[in-house]
Amino acid sequence: MLPVALFSGGLTLSPPDPRSPGIARIPPGWPNLPAGHARVGSGTLLPVSRLLVLLTAAALAAPPLVDAPAPAPVPAPSPGLQVAAVGMERGRSPEAAIRWRRSSALGKPNRGRLTGGVQLPAAGTHFVTVDPVTRASPNRPWRRYGTDRLLEVLLRVATDHAATYPDAPRLVVGDLSRPRGGRFGTEYGGDGHRSHQNGLDADIYYPRRDGQEWAPARVAQVDRRLAQELVDRFVRAGAQYVFVGPGTGLRGPRKVVMTLGNHDDHLHVRIHPGAGGRR
Repeated sequence: MLPVALFSGGLTLSPPDPRSPGIARIPPGWPNLPAGHARVGSGTLLPVSRLLVLLTAAALAAPPLVDAPAPAPVPAPSPGLQVAAVGMERGRSPEAAIRWRRSSALGKPNRGRLTGGVQLPAAGTHFVTVDPVTRASPNRPWRRYGTDRLLEVLLRVATDHAATYPDAPRLVVGDLSRPRGGRFGTEYGGDGHRSHQNGLDADIYYPRRDGQEWAPARVAQVDRRLAQELVDRFVRAGAQYVFVGPGTGLRGPRKVVMTLGNHDDHLHVRIHPGAGGRR
């Protein structure tokens, strides 16, 4: 390798020093140039050095490479849809994941408790759930417990309703009971419930005329034909009571279907106590 020397701000190559250790004695190359060729002066390499400086400066001034922006994340589906999706991925409906067990409704609907409660899934093939306090879907898990018999009635009505009206919205389910029943008053949000204490009660929002799977905001949004069909179907399923709003115009057997204030957006179904459920 030839040693490098600096002259007049530029770079030039100097002949090797034969006295340097480890370097063979090679006659100096500069005097052996062909006749008529003068020795190259150090200033000849000055343009090259300037070019190197310019290239280095340009490289330093260039903006750093920036990775392409990451694609925007896909919004996560709602929990209700996630439950349904997981069930389908495993080749079974969300209803198939229900942990059935023997339930007991103790005491009265307005002064009782629930043992062996069964949880309704957040959403299913023919139903969705809505939280009446947060106005979100699905309803919170601890608000979705009932007796095994109540869940059987709800699932059967939802399935039969969908078979009769395949283009209708799914059944929209509100509150059932708490995991062990008991008080479900205003301390648990919203207007609370005087009943819903022993796993025999469920709130079902009326089908909407626009097909949305959501609670109607006013009576004018209620699809009265589909709502009446649900009332009739719960009566045929053996409901003890079906409470409907006074503004809905819904009808049924006098001792079973009754009007009740604050029920213009949902019906309240109560099944008979002691009715045999899944065993």
